[in-house]
Amino acid sequence: MTAKKILLVDDSPAHLKDLQNAVASVDAHVFTATSGKEAVSKAKSEKPDIIFMDIVMSDLDGFGACREIKQDAETKDIPVVFVSTKNNRADKLWADKQGAVDLITKPYEPEQLLAHIARLG
Repeated sequence: MTAKKILLVDDSPAHLKDLQNAVASVDAHVFTATSGKEAVSKAKSEKPDIIFMDIVMSDLDGFGACREIKQDAETKDIPVVFVSTKNNRADKLWADKQGAVDLITKPYEPEQLLAHIARLG
């Protein structure tokens, strides 16, 4: 199955643009959020097929946003993949506990995102 809607979340405009470039080859509606709160709101309103989200954000971090998405009956089945500079064992365990399907470490290869889209989207 190929994702029809992809939500990209990062509070850094440069990193958000990198994510957009990485998934540009996918035939899908790609939309963005620049905060955890906005990600939760867009997950509820847009119902994306997959979410790629940074962890370190100012208003609501990715862990908190993922937890909110996973606790909501309407959005709990949306796969969340973290894309972050955080890459130690504790971060990976905490990502898993929040309900994320994976944590991809920056810098990443676009193929890593595309593989998740092909598998989960």
